[in-house]
Amino acid sequence: MSNIAILSVNHQLASVDVREKVAFAANDLTDALNKLKSIDKISACAILSTCNRSEIVVVSDSKNAKKILSDYLSDTHQIERGSLDPYFNYFENENAIEHICHVATGLDSLVLGEPQILGQLKDAYHTAKEAGTLNKLLEKLFQHAFSTAKKVRTDTQIGSSPVSVAYCAVKLSEKIFADLAEQTVMLIGAGEMIELCAQHLNQKGVKNMIVANRTVKNAKKIASLYGAQSISLKNFSSVIHQADIIISSTAASVPIIGKGLIETALKLRKHKPMFMLDIAVPRDIEPEVARLDDVFLYTIDDLEQVVNDNIGSRQREKIMAEEIIKGQNKNFANWLKTLPSEQIIQSYRSNANTIKDTAIEEALKKLKNGGDSEQIIRKLADQLTNKLLHAPFKNIKQATQEQLNQCEGCVPNNKSKKT
Repeated sequence: MSNIAILSVNHQLASVDVREKVAFAANDLTDALNKLKSIDKISACAILSTCNRSEIVVVSDSKNAKKILSDYLSDTHQIERGSLDPYFNYFENENAIEHICHVATGLDSLVLGEPQILGQLKDAYHTAKEAGTLNKLLEKLFQHAFSTAKKVRTDTQIGSSPVSVAYCAVKLSEKIFADLAEQTVMLIGAGEMIELCAQHLNQKGVKNMIVANRTVKNAKKIASLYGAQSISLKNFSSVIHQADIIISSTAASVPIIGKGLIETALKLRKHKPMFMLDIAVPRDIEPEVARLDDVFLYTIDDLEQVVNDNIGSRQREKIMAEEIIKGQNKNFANWLKTLPSEQIIQSYRSNANTIKDTAIEEALKKLKNGGDSEQIIRKLADQLTNKLLHAPFKNIKQATQEQLNQCEGCVPNNKSKKT
């Protein structure tokens, strides 16, 4: 029996220094999926990797799926398995279905109800689909999660208030600088998170923004929306000293900002304070930067308090969302019950086609050799009838025999005969 299994390392148990060790770079995902799919007992798989979580979703025939996935994660990232064990969350079947719906709807996010995770989950689905690592069950699971998330968004107000990682990043900046409008902000990266940060900063009246990215074209797309300057990452070190606030979120596999660079920047700034927020996983800024005077360095984990301060209105909607998920999951469970029947039908159809193809080949050979066409056709029909009915008749006889065997053990409920 195929089981749905999910191994998760997320913000609930693992800090950013653990999460960055098990993160999957976008360029490596296809190879990682193919490696996972090649493991015995894994029939389908997908991988979700964001700043707050790495999730491995599989369909497996193994009773030891947790060990298989744990070993895979530790081997892939070359980390001792024992050091990761405390941070694993493992879900199977009904719990796995519930978990992926909580992820899709944002109920499992650092920021309750944040919408970005649904887009990230869809990206993970499309990557797996393109890699050819999905099957019917996993395909249906993702579609179920997407439709559930849509219903939660439609029927509740969980995503109505502006609480997102980007929003919280800007709120945290306000705790350091009373008037953001007077500050120069450098945004590093050009993804959705950086674009949202630019939007919130613009709403706060920030006029001086610099968007730095490896591909300048992508930086310009964001900069043009808010009258900001766009530069290449190759050149950002020459202007980084101008930034009072730095928010970084790239897909780099190693830090792009080191302690030495910031030491130089502070000298040029005459030690005017710098606020730095690293919301990338793996991290963009070396942790040692936090040791410097006049630097306030925060990571995505430091946003939790800001989140908690702004989350009250969403807690009420969470209860409604969970009820919707329960209802949707009942429908999915009903579909799962029909799956074995579909698999039997599919198997029977495949076997019937094989029998048909073999019989036709034999008939065609006889016709080419000059055999009597009417006799060959009648024989072909007889062969097909006998072979196609063989399996159903065999199953009927077996079921009948099993019923008879059960009845042999029954005690008749007859009245005692008079003597």
